[in-house]
Amino acid sequence: MEQKDKYIRFDWAIKRLLRNKANFGVLEGFLTVFLGEKATILEILESESNQLSAEDKFNRVDIKARNSKDEIIIEIQNTRELYYLERILYGVANAITEHISLGETYYKVKKIYSISILYFDLGVGTDYIYHGQNHFTGVHTGDRLRINTRDRDAVITRLPANIFPEYILIRVNEFDKVAMTPLDEWIEYLKDGTIRPDTTAPGLREAREKLKYYSMSTSERHAY
Repeated sequence: MEQKDKYIRFDWAIKRLLRNKANFGVLEGFLTVFLGEKATILEILESESNQLSAEDKFNRVDIKARNSKDEIIIEIQNTRELYYLERILYGVANAITEHISLGETYYKVKKIYSISILYFDLGVGTDYIYHGQNHFTGVHTGDRLRINTRDRDAVITRLPANIFPEYILIRVNEFDKVAMTPLDEWIEYLKDGTIRPDTTAPGLREAREKLKYYSMSTSERHAY
C-alpha cells in the first residue's frame, strides 16, 4: 500500500528545520505571500538577549530579509501568552534595539514586520487575518501626516507607516474556507498540515519536498 504524504506542521518546523539555510525557500515563500511582495532571507538572527527562557529560542524567530525597499527584520512568534499584545510589543522593541549598534544614527533603524501565528483564541473578531500599522491622522482634517527627511541634499517624503512596525495576526483556527488563493493555501497548511499536490503557492512547493514527515528519522519523529 502506497504511503500517503504527510507534512510536518509549520509551527514545529519553524522551531528547528526552517532555521537551516537549505530550507530558506519555504520561509521566503511564506514571507512573500503574507507581506505581499518578494522577500529574500539574508540570515536567521540569533541573540542571547532575545531569549526570555530556554523555550524562547524555539518560540520566536527573528529573520533578516530584504524586500524591494531595503533590509528588514521579520519577527515571527507562535507561542501562547497570557498578555499576548504586550508580548508582541516587547518582541518588536527587542528586535529594533538588538539590531542597531550603539552610536549609530537612527536612520539605521530597520522596518520590523511582526507576524503572529495564533493557534489559540486571542479575542473576538470575524476575520482570520488582521493587519495593524501606524498612521498619524489629523484630528481636524483627517489627513495623514507625511514626514520630510533631507538625505544628500534631496528631500525624501515618507509616511510614518514606512518606518513604524507592521503587525500581522494569523488566527489559524478561524479559517474555514475553501482555499482559492496562495494566502488561503498557506493558512490551510498552517491549520492542518496539508499541502495540495498541484500547489503553486510560493514556499509550499518547497515545503512539499523539505517537510515530509516520513523523511524524518525515527528519533526526529518521536520528538515531533
